[in-house]
Amino acid sequence: MREIAIVAPTASGKSDVAMAVARETGAHIVAVDAMQVYRGMDIGTAKPSKADQAEVPHHCIDLVAPSERFTVAEFKVHAASARSEIAAAGAPALFVAGTGLYLTAVIDNLQLPGEWPEVRDELQREPDTDALFARLESLDPVAATRIERSNRRRIERALEVCIGSGKPFSSFGPGTGAYPPSDVHQVGITWPRETLSHRIERRVHAMMSAGLLDEVRGLFGAGDMSREARQALGYKELLSHLDGEVSLDEAVADIVLHTRQFAVRQERWFRRDPRIQWITVQADPVTEVVPHVLSLLRKV
Repeated sequence: MREIAIVAPTASGKSDVAMAVARETGAHIVAVDAMQVYRGMDIGTAKPSKADQAEVPHHCIDLVAPSERFTVAEFKVHAASARSEIAAAGAPALFVAGTGLYLTAVIDNLQLPGEWPEVRDELQREPDTDALFARLESLDPVAATRIERSNRRRIERALEVCIGSGKPFSSFGPGTGAYPPSDVHQVGITWPRETLSHRIERRVHAMMSAGLLDEVRGLFGAGDMSREARQALGYKELLSHLDGEVSLDEAVADIVLHTRQFAVRQERWFRRDPRIQWITVQADPVTEVVPHVLSLLRKV
């Protein structure tokens, strides 16, 4: 089975690379993105266009309504189904990955602990993320070293497992710090930091011009958004604007800032994996990365 993962921070051009490779090879694309699973959240998640989806088979997009909670365990199930379908078609698979945990769960078959909703609800009522992180350091120091203290969702999840199961979160399998041999070859796209920063700013303004505010307003007016969906970049900031907390200019500036910070965290996550072959792009990700991916596909 020919499978390649294209990993990169947001706004790096990984989707353009995947489309170019798919056109050349007949590959299917598997979106590995925690927010593209939500229907109706299209502009702010940079979801592949309807034209791209019509031209190349895409998987793991538009799986649930924004009101629903979605987990990495559920993503594993959908990704396994997609892989089987692609293998049956005799096509290569291209994982286009911005969410590192989802990709790791799929290609390394992470064994995921159960869920304890009552514990999770209690943790979510705690407003102080630093207090939660300190609690995690006390209950599971090993897990605390693997999670950034600003990553509230991961801190909550680790604490939920520690408290609910009575065992350290880090005791459930080798976890995300193990990098076993894998048949999935990974190619990483990286840019000079300042260049990527400019690309992110241009992308945010392009999203606003494409109607992101109207998209968020429509989702907000249509009913409840899950806690996970409300935290999506662009949506969280514009929801604050619609709630009257900040001006539109302030919200857009916050989107740019938070997306830049997120891109740093994404690359930091992927950089830990020694299996990734990195390509530093200077001008055009398609012309500079596609030949390498095609070469890998010919070898596997």
